[in-house]
Amino acid sequence: MIDLRSDTVTKPTEAMRRAAYEAEVGDDVYGEDPTVTRLEEKAAELLGKEKALFVTSGTQGNQIAALTHCRPGDEVILEASSHIYIHEVGGFSTLANVQIRPIPGINGAMDPVEVKNTIRSENIHYPTTSLVCIENTHNLAGGAVLPLSNMQAIYQVAKVNNLQVHLDGARLFNAQVASGISVKEYAKNADTVQFCLSKGLGAPVGSIIAGTEAFIKRARKWRKMLGGGLRQVGIIAAPGLVALEENIEQLAEDHAHARIFAEGLATIDGIRVENKVETNIIIVNVKETEHTPETFVDALKSKGILAGVFGLDTVRFVTHYDVSREDIDKALIAIQAIV
Repeated sequence: MIDLRSDTVTKPTEAMRRAAYEAEVGDDVYGEDPTVTRLEEKAAELLGKEKALFVTSGTQGNQIAALTHCRPGDEVILEASSHIYIHEVGGFSTLANVQIRPIPGINGAMDPVEVKNTIRSENIHYPTTSLVCIENTHNLAGGAVLPLSNMQAIYQVAKVNNLQVHLDGARLFNAQVASGISVKEYAKNADTVQFCLSKGLGAPVGSIIAGTEAFIKRARKWRKMLGGGLRQVGIIAAPGLVALEENIEQLAEDHAHARIFAEGLATIDGIRVENKVETNIIIVNVKETEHTPETFVDALKSKGILAGVFGLDTVRFVTHYDVSREDIDKALIAIQAIV
């Protein structure tokens, strides 16, 4: 099967498997695992932050950010189709006991003026706005890269109003490769950053959250409470180090495959690519075919291609390093056949 459902389906490379096997380990709850320490130091350096913390997933990293930045009853501003709001099981409200204030964005980007106007004034009846969350790249906007200028403007609004900014950078390295802007430059416009090792970078598990030393000290306790205080974690941290050292440049090929795929799809009658393909995600409208998204995906599966239902009329494809140019050509032939 050619799996284009997500970049979470990547298999660890031989180098990652070897690194896991050979990893020097210790008890990380005691701060004694040298491999995870090296990973955290590497991640903090890349992001330009004081400290970093290995967490089990991007969702856990985002939840820890809310728990650390906010107090129960606070309000968090974020984009209305963000991963935190749509795909994290209501964790901000359930775990951190905070209220979400969503703002509709354009290609995942919130208007800084609207962010400013959404911040609560001091009033005994209102919750306290304490945090703004940004997502880059933006998953549901089709892997859109948020402009650096947009992040800078939102960060400035937040600082003027004494708010913290958290960057959900699950695919932040995709943004770096697509834009040529370093993750460190993006991270300057957020107090804390989360990024995933287990998506396009290809590690089997894990994410990083980074910020000030004081933030990470508090975050470490929240991680323990959430069950993320692992022991000989170097076994799974070692592939993450390989991902950061060897797999970032590979993302450029993933993006190139996505563009080739989108160009091919545009030639097929009844198929419409809905997003500007900047990174590795392609959103396809199938309304003008005889299929629903569900029957379209089922028909593709029968031909050895896996894709994901995205919306009422849309299907999503995601390229990653386990997908070759030959696989893209086969997928296009399969789509042409079912349409």
